[in-house]
Amino acid sequence: MGRSDEELVEACQAGEASAFDVLVARWEDKIRGAAYRFLGSEEEARDVAQEAFLKAYRALGGFKREARFSSWLYQIATNLCRDRLRRRRTRAAVSIEELEETGPVIVETRPGAHERLQQMDLARVVRRAVHALAEEQREVVILKEYQGLTFQEIAQALDLPVSTVKTRLYRGLGQLRLQLEREGLGVDSPVPEPAR
Repeated sequence: MGRSDEELVEACQAGEASAFDVLVARWEDKIRGAAYRFLGSEEEARDVAQEAFLKAYRALGGFKREARFSSWLYQIATNLCRDRLRRRRTRAAVSIEELEETGPVIVETRPGAHERLQQMDLARVVRRAVHALAEEQREVVILKEYQGLTFQEIAQALDLPVSTVKTRLYRGLGQLRLQLEREGLGVDSPVPEPAR
């Protein structure tokens, strides 16, 4: 089995530069995915992931083993996303529709196309509802429900007490449920339940 993140960090700190390549390969997709959920832009998500790894590499010498490497990396990426969102707000208001544009929808004629379009519409409604959450709730919902981090990992990444993370998650999921009901989706709609 491969080395743990902590072993790879120690190897990097001891001068083994290739160990960081393994960390990048291990975490790049997850960090980029989280950034995409925060920002809604594939291009910006790639930029944030690259910037997060660059910052992590430069700061690796000062990495404290009090937190897991993954939590520390998510913290760096989350802070970069926050910065980008702040800059967006100061430049101009961007509509959710602009953030959600992923290109033209191609209508398929084979069986199942209708179901796929319904799923795409549902995903679009859920994304819009997630983006409508308060920033502090949105961050926790994305890290927990989409990225699969534990409460402890989120607490470390956001520098918050675990109880605050749980409160923000439950409130965020409650707001999501209300928003989806307003959109005409019933309680049976696929809203992620909080992990315990």
